[in-house]
Amino acid sequence: MADICIGFEVHQPYRLNRQFSPVPEKKKDGLFDLYFDGLNKEILLRVADKCYNPATKIILEKLDEGFSCAFSLSGIVIEQLQKWSPDTLSLFEQVANHRNCELIGQTYYHSIASCFSDKTEFHDQVSQHGDLIHDLFNQRPAIFENTEFTFNNDIATMIRDMGFHGIFTEGVDRILGWRSPDFLYTCQDLPVMLRNTTLSDDIAFRFSNRTWEQYPLTADTYASWVAASSGEIINVFLDYETFGEHFWEETGIFNFLRHLPDELRNRNITTVLPSRVVADHVPVGTIDVHETISWADIEKDTSAWMGNERQRTAFHAVQSARPYATDLQIWRYLQTSDHFYYMASKYGSSGEVHTYFSHHEAEDAFKTFMRVLSDYESRNIRLMKNKKSATSLRVLSPELAFHFAGPTGFIGYAAYNLDQFEELLCIVPEESIRYHQGRGDFVNWITDALEEPRLAERISGLFERHEIVKIIKQRREQLWSNLK
Repeated sequence: MADICIGFEVHQPYRLNRQFSPVPEKKKDGLFDLYFDGLNKEILLRVADKCYNPATKIILEKLDEGFSCAFSLSGIVIEQLQKWSPDTLSLFEQVANHRNCELIGQTYYHSIASCFSDKTEFHDQVSQHGDLIHDLFNQRPAIFENTEFTFNNDIATMIRDMGFHGIFTEGVDRILGWRSPDFLYTCQDLPVMLRNTTLSDDIAFRFSNRTWEQYPLTADTYASWVAASSGEIINVFLDYETFGEHFWEETGIFNFLRHLPDELRNRNITTVLPSRVVADHVPVGTIDVHETISWADIEKDTSAWMGNERQRTAFHAVQSARPYATDLQIWRYLQTSDHFYYMASKYGSSGEVHTYFSHHEAEDAFKTFMRVLSDYESRNIRLMKNKKSATSLRVLSPELAFHFAGPTGFIGYAAYNLDQFEELLCIVPEESIRYHQGRGDFVNWITDALEEPRLAERISGLFERHEIVKIIKQRREQLWSNLK
């Protein structure tokens, strides 16, 4: 009979201020309140009242009775609990200190840094989170779970080299083929625990769905499904907010949580900690993950955060903002995956989930993010050595972006900095280039928005794509070399 390893992810982002507009006279110590929404405190206290407090009290009771489980708390949810709900943090400290609980590592900012081409930032955030857990709970995580289970071979290699003993990720069919997720595997010589998607989502998404043929889901029914597994270890990992926040108390979700440990024990199913899984089980095979996977949406990839042009623009913009990051903390807050999740434009069941979790409409989320990032970079230019190059390469607000058009109107592409302008020049239709050059649009934008009059003069009158791109590229590379 299979054992079961149950983990909970606890995270709340610092949501951006939906009414943000630049306030030049605002000092550095006031930027957090300018950039981030005052509702964050209200939301955190609501989630603590509806989920964290009642669910954790149940967990503490069950831990005393022999139940085991793991928790992964992001650094920024811990920050919010320290500021606004210390009694709730005290409950998590009791859980963390219990012999039947294990804390899991993740990135401090629950960020998309593992997707950056340079993995230094990812490494630093993992280390920062480990230091926080050690300082606060007196333990060093041995097992890791990346943001939303984002995973590939490179991530496995880095986490292995950082000394972790194992990692969680999603049991995605396309990497398993005919194999079951209910065994231990390895990737790049790192033990990998695969989430059982079906059994996890039976709780996380289907629990209160009255159209589901298994509704209502009870603890004894669920335990019987676990008992019927032919594997060795079933990994169930959930957003902790499932209990009381996503599914309100009236759905019976707390009764389910309260009775599940007893029903598992009645069937001789042992709940085990992740470190014991790695120590006690022999891997049955290897997985090879070239294309990044995650637990998000139907696609189980990175499209939840980088699936449309808005998201990719924001992703590349925040990644390239490192030279401007004289205040690392705010830059890192802007890397939190939730900001990009809110920009998604999916349909069907995935779209419904995004809509449920999103702070505001996708287009508004994108514009707010770019306005904040633009303001952040602009403020820090005065502290940089090469202010001229930094000004020309900075991210622009939506109002200053260059929107490519043709004789019939906007064609769907917009450049928010010189990097993206060069990239889009390579793919927009020739008629768009001729249209803009004939009107002097490129020259005016480069002169006024980028403050590069000499570059504008060099491309003035050119209509061949390759000639314009060559000059832009040369200047862009020169500017970046000035910032190194």
